[in-house]
Amino acid sequence: MKKISILGCFVILAALQGRAQDLHFSQWFNSPLTTNPANTGFIPDADYRIGANYRDQWSPIMAVPYRTMSIWGDAQVFRNRIENGWMGLGGVILRDEAGSGTLTSTQAYGSIAYHQMVGFASLITAGFNVGFINKRINTSTLKFPDQFDGKFFNSQLPTSVVIDQPNVTYFDMQVGLNYAYFPTNKMYLNAGFSVQHINRARESFFSTDPSGFDSRIPRRYIGFVNASIKASDQVIINPMGYYTSMANSSEAVLGINAQYNLKDDGDQQVIGGIYYRAGDAFIPMIGFIYKNLKLTFTYDVTTSSVKHYDGGFGAYEFALTSQGFYNEYNGNRRQSLCPTFKL
Repeated sequence: MKKISILGCFVILAALQGRAQDLHFSQWFNSPLTTNPANTGFIPDADYRIGANYRDQWSPIMAVPYRTMSIWGDAQVFRNRIENGWMGLGGVILRDEAGSGTLTSTQAYGSIAYHQMVGFASLITAGFNVGFINKRINTSTLKFPDQFDGKFFNSQLPTSVVIDQPNVTYFDMQVGLNYAYFPTNKMYLNAGFSVQHINRARESFFSTDPSGFDSRIPRRYIGFVNASIKASDQVIINPMGYYTSMANSSEAVLGINAQYNLKDDGDQQVIGGIYYRAGDAFIPMIGFIYKNLKLTFTYDVTTSSVKHYDGGFGAYEFALTSQGFYNEYNGNRRQSLCPTFKL
């Protein structure tokens, strides 16, 4: 219990100082709008999509684990009004609860992107999103280092910490660029780069900062590359890589998944894959596609020193996505921008 309490205390202090890292998903590729706003409306095999994500982390360590949830959606618009291009519109809502609901974050963004075909095989995209973040903390459940009596954290002991703003809301903005290349109908390549928190809003539960401390949110940089390759009439493989950095922290993920066609029309597929987050975890993935629904599950198997506390059981994650075509196409429109099993 002492190890758990001390770890929780450190996490809370990090959040109070405005140095906590952003929310993130292991399945970053199934959370497109939080990865890069230029992904808004980049839907190679459909016209619109909606999705939901759920992540549960550190269950063996925390009495109440960290939980991150999101719902999102985006769509292509003006395809018939812009020559060789279109707009993408979308939005996302995220919520994160850090242990017992002590620290809660709610974020809501609206996204817009412009997509332009260049020649017959290239697509260039620019996008941005804007929104608001609310963070609040339940001060009645907090315990601080000066309340440690040598054995336990005692909330009855006085503390020198005074939190005068337990509920804060601020404006936030992200921008991003994407490039996609479609050499044949059996392959596409995609790469993107985005910058989050470009306005560097102040994030603090204190009205003033200590001398020499900057509570503005550091910018976060995200880059990714992925590909979709139709190896046969039964198999599509998707290699990908992801890198992000923020302040003094960074994360790199490499991996691959494969889709196996169970029926000739592609309405039923199974998905399997493996990813590695450098220095932290192996992430196996399984999933299933039924018509326009895709459900995937990943599990973070901890490889870092944290495994001594969580037993290697880091986090699990679900992602659910549904996509489709507008009624005006009667389900017959095919964009041919990525490999597909559908006839």
